[in-house]
Amino acid sequence: MESKKHKAEKLMKDTIEQSLDILSKVRPSPIVATTMNAEQKIEKIEMHFAEIMKTLGLDLKDDSLRDTPGRIAKMYVNEVFSGLDVKNFPKITVIDNSMEYDQMVCVQDIEVISMCEHHFQPIDGFATVAYIPNKKVIGLSKLNRIVEFFGRRPQVQERLTKQVTDCMQYLLGTEDVAVHINAKHYCVIARGIQDTHSTTTTSDLRGAFKMRPETRTEFLKQCRTRYYS
Repeated sequence: MESKKHKAEKLMKDTIEQSLDILSKVRPSPIVATTMNAEQKIEKIEMHFAEIMKTLGLDLKDDSLRDTPGRIAKMYVNEVFSGLDVKNFPKITVIDNSMEYDQMVCVQDIEVISMCEHHFQPIDGFATVAYIPNKKVIGLSKLNRIVEFFGRRPQVQERLTKQVTDCMQYLLGTEDVAVHINAKHYCVIARGIQDTHSTTTTSDLRGAFKMRPETRTEFLKQCRTRYYS
């Protein structure tokens, strides 16, 4: 009889293989393979970030700063950049379209939290995603989780938009997919031009959303700028 540990290991292996298959159909981020586990990554980032803080002239003996390198390291590995780890790809549920639904399914105001890969400053905004079912429909919360997964890594907004669309198209087996993102970039707000008001909009329209004017218009009407400052 299989032990609980063996069953858990087999389930984890199968889940990772499924996730890798899905991600192989998504345009890649500039990532290289690493053999370090999460704990090793945290330890190394903590060490290097402590050196950055010392170089800036900060006193790591101060009780307010002492644990900052460790906090930063854990935040990077476990939260902000958790989308770099395939094990964090969400479990996706799709079901047969037995109801024969053939109109647009649209989810608005999905929170987007990401990090600009040029300056490691936050990207903060909202996504609207839509598809027209073919043979499959997806659990609605899974669309939020897909956006979250690809956002939780160093990004440019254009690639993030495409990755979400690629993933949805493959999972749902339909060309009729659309993604729209409107976001603020803190690399623009906190440095450089220091513009606190501008936002960036990106869209990826495929299938009927791109080729049929009425479907395109219907979707874009759902994409009114909703950024709440």
